[in-house]
Amino acid sequence: MTKKNTFIRIIFLTLTAICLIYSVSIYLVASGTFSFVIWLVGAAFFALLWFLSGKERWNKIPKALRIIMTSVIAIGAVVFIVCEGMILSHFNDKGEENLDYIIVLGAQMRDFGPSIIFKYRLDAARDYLEKNPNTICIVSGAQAANEPVSEGEGGRDYLISLGIPENRVIAETKAVDTTENIAYSLELIGDEALEKNLKIGIVTNNFHVFRGVQLAKSMSDEAICGIAAYTRPWYLPNNMVREYFGIIRDFRIMF
Repeated sequence: MTKKNTFIRIIFLTLTAICLIYSVSIYLVASGTFSFVIWLVGAAFFALLWFLSGKERWNKIPKALRIIMTSVIAIGAVVFIVCEGMILSHFNDKGEENLDYIIVLGAQMRDFGPSIIFKYRLDAARDYLEKNPNTICIVSGAQAANEPVSEGEGGRDYLISLGIPENRVIAETKAVDTTENIAYSLELIGDEALEKNLKIGIVTNNFHVFRGVQLAKSMSDEAICGIAAYTRPWYLPNNMVREYFGIIRDFRIMF
């Protein structure tokens, strides 16, 4: 075994360990429900590469199959990189002043209040509303089986508890995913959008802004912009990989 091959195998083994450790950390905080499974799959993938790279196992695979496997991995890597680039393109969106509406995309409500990721979105909305007193906020999200209250109602109550006037916050309580968050929120805005050119901001965590903005633009002729909320750096890899799958799923709607 050459030094180069040994080095490659060490890299694959290291990536396997990293994926396993990260999967455990995501599972312990229940971030993204079952998204820890993604990292278990990643660990299995790198473990397979480690295995195939030893004792000339890779070269024993039929050449046609090797070409197919390499092509699939390469295409997948390119698509992943492009999607991550699109995510990063809206990572620091600050919105515009004096928007007519902002739409806060829902996230999990817990017994103690908004989950940390939802709290970041709501805090970003609070900061914007305090600086722009004529803007109306719609908080969107239904109640899941594991939630004590709908995300729309919980988010509305949280903003009101922070001092935002009740008449400036509307709860949308039917949406179960990002597409519905935006569609049902636009329905609440309703006929007002037909009377004038509205300016609408999409408030969500930085990794989620690109998809939220693109979905909103595909559903509305209004002026749409993003407002990016904070995300803890440790959880960014998990959220950005999950968002890649979200973009793939919603690609047909977005474009």
